[in-house]
Amino acid sequence: MTWQEEAGRDLVRSFGERMALFVRGEGSYLWDADDKRYLDFLAGIAVDSLGHAHPAFVEAISTQAATLAHVSNYFATPPQLALAATLKRLAGTGDAGRVYFGNSGAEANEAAFKLARLHGGAERPRILALKDAFHGRTMGTLALTGKPWMQEPFLPMTPGVEFIDTTAEALEAAMDDRVAALFVEPVKGEAGVIDLPEGFLAAAREITERHGALLIIDEIQTGAGRTGEWFAFQHAGITPDAITVAKGIGGGFPIGALITFGAASELFYPGTHGSTFGGNALGTAVAGAVLAEIERAGLVHNAAERGAQLRAAILGIDSELITGCRGRGLLLGVALRHPVAKAVVSAAQEHGLVINAPNDETIRLVPALTIGDVEIDEFIALFTAAVRTVEDALLLETSSEISDRQGAPA
Repeated sequence: MTWQEEAGRDLVRSFGERMALFVRGEGSYLWDADDKRYLDFLAGIAVDSLGHAHPAFVEAISTQAATLAHVSNYFATPPQLALAATLKRLAGTGDAGRVYFGNSGAEANEAAFKLARLHGGAERPRILALKDAFHGRTMGTLALTGKPWMQEPFLPMTPGVEFIDTTAEALEAAMDDRVAALFVEPVKGEAGVIDLPEGFLAAAREITERHGALLIIDEIQTGAGRTGEWFAFQHAGITPDAITVAKGIGGGFPIGALITFGAASELFYPGTHGSTFGGNALGTAVAGAVLAEIERAGLVHNAAERGAQLRAAILGIDSELITGCRGRGLLLGVALRHPVAKAVVSAAQEHGLVINAPNDETIRLVPALTIGDVEIDEFIALFTAAVRTVEDALLLETSSEISDRQGAPA
């Protein structure tokens, strides 16, 4: 029996067919079961900040696992306290900030949803979120996700959430004193790496503050230095009421967190939320080591610098298929002229490159924050080859259609 047959027999089908069987990773490279090497520009969907098998990641796991892994949240541990302090410092919460730990981005957003409800009470039953944004697949976070096709099989959703266009005008029109919170994804990753309009976050901060609503920013994909700042909201020079983080802060270890600012930090009280595994010693030690290495190695700056370099190189590819490049830092979306993104992903894998298609007309690139000239040069060569493969297929298809029409009887 092949591994594909085993996967088809034993794994739930919500993920579709697995594209490869990877057995090893090092840096920005993966190897499959046939020992074929791939350049990884997906990094576990913005998770593997340091790449694969980084010494800091490996050392943190082995050392902490040999010391203390889990004791429950009835107790505190040094790695948990240290990581909470680090996240507050990097986010700029000041002394008033607090941190809740979970195991994933969805759990962090579930906690944020509860934070909004605690703030709103009976007087503020409304929560606003952006159309086409993505906040998770649990029943709570799916209610915050502005994608009707994803919600449809699971209706009815948790009530009270309304979706608005991503404009300051739409927000102003929808906002009133009955809104508990606005949820914002600073770059809409699952929608195709779509940037917010210029000035939107600043306007959102002013409007929510004026009406007493919380501004909650989902930094799950954009955090941990990926956009060239520690968190994407810092590009706008604002202070939110809460942010959610996950993915890159753990570098491959499952961990998520809600970070609160100011008065929002006092909303939770004993019994209002919890997690068995969230914030355990093993997870927080690993995340602490990952963030320390990002800081030590200057990888936030590297994300900004290499992101600009990568964008310029992509736009320099001589291709009719590529029409632009969106995003910030090392969260980039390559726009395509035709809905052939999945074909590009498939061709890239054949050439030894791992990338992703969040929709039919976008390629998402979220490589490790450690990449340099070598990886970028190799990416451009492999990506160009994949694009050429798809362009040739499109040309052949067009030629065939023309031939069929010319050969058809009048």
